[in-house]
Amino acid sequence: MHDIKYIRENPDAFDAALAKRGADAVAQDLLALDEQGRALKTELQNGQARRNEASKAIGKAKGQGDEETAQALMAEVAALKSKMPDLEEQERALSGRLQNALAILPNLPADDVPVGADEEDNVETGRWGEPRHFAFDPKEHSDIGPALGLDFETAAEMSGARFAFLRGPMAKLQRALGQFMLDQQTTVNGYEECAPPLLVRDEAVFGVGQLPKFAEDMFQTTDGRWLIPTAEVSLTNSVRGQILDEAQLPIRLTALTPCFRSEAGSAGRDTKGLIRQHQFEKVELVTIAHPDKSAEEHERMVGAAESILRALELPYRKMLLCAGDMGAAARKTFDLEVWLPGQDSYREISSISNCGEFQGRRMNARFRPEGEEKGTRFVHTLNGSGLAVGRTLVAIVENYQQADGSVTIPPVLIPYMGGIDKLEPM
Repeated sequence: MHDIKYIRENPDAFDAALAKRGADAVAQDLLALDEQGRALKTELQNGQARRNEASKAIGKAKGQGDEETAQALMAEVAALKSKMPDLEEQERALSGRLQNALAILPNLPADDVPVGADEEDNVETGRWGEPRHFAFDPKEHSDIGPALGLDFETAAEMSGARFAFLRGPMAKLQRALGQFMLDQQTTVNGYEECAPPLLVRDEAVFGVGQLPKFAEDMFQTTDGRWLIPTAEVSLTNSVRGQILDEAQLPIRLTALTPCFRSEAGSAGRDTKGLIRQHQFEKVELVTIAHPDKSAEEHERMVGAAESILRALELPYRKMLLCAGDMGAAARKTFDLEVWLPGQDSYREISSISNCGEFQGRRMNARFRPEGEEKGTRFVHTLNGSGLAVGRTLVAIVENYQQADGSVTIPPVLIPYMGGIDKLEPM
């Protein structure tokens, strides 16, 4: 959500920032609505003031025996009373139009976000680890997985495409990964473990920017609630409508949850395997931060996600997303892309975003600066994957595959696997 006051004072800069995302200039249209609404508000205030003034004058005129003036004033008050509801309705309608127009706009990119249209314009800022050299042609996880308990056929029979049924060792590996990630983010990286709702109301998905524009990307239940596309929705909304004390910041939260996405518009993309599913598990990281500290928190969150990949010894690269490839709520985003030898490419495994005050304003989540009794500021929010469990499972299967179809387990996961150090074909 955007501050109309900022747009009034910086219309050209606002449009220029939207242009970095490939969006049309809208400042003048927004300001026209704003001006109409402010004019109506002024007319309402003037009418109310005049009605009060005239009402007082009626008694005075009657007290002086001036019935003619009293009648004229009464007629004026009646006319104002008759006119006011219509003006109030017009003002509400204009205010609603302005809020709706603001609500569908994406966040403004930070100044250091590169200009670009899509992933081809993202900028690599670092790499870690060397891809393993195989003595055989490495396979994709979708070819290795079925013999290890990755069952797509059973899932398709009961649920359709983009679902998986994990059995035996593969299910155990998924569970081990989720628990390891959660332990790492809580005991090492200082995030508070949460178990949030998976079903949320309209205002929660509006608060993080999913509504009104991205409803088709989610699943909605028959009673109007939404299945969360990520725990970001629940964790970020835990401060919705609150005024926090500055001393409470930063608030760092994490959760391991199922996530549900309709994947609208992704037909034909990653149809094989676990990369793009309707249902998957993810460890989410969310920080509610002081505005002056959010850039620092962004780097910290990126490091928390990287720590998982390093512990699992999975090669990856760090990408700074261009303005055209960022999510709508993001101000600045880093993607971590893990090396997948079966695909001979790097693929996204975590996206870590600083949303600035964009979500805080939509949720009306604020904090009171220390030493100030009345003034408040909007919090900054950040979110990222720490990590997507299914995609990490894919990376392990492909990077740790053996010529005989088995998959060795990264040492850090063996305790979570009950001592099992290798997945053998079933």
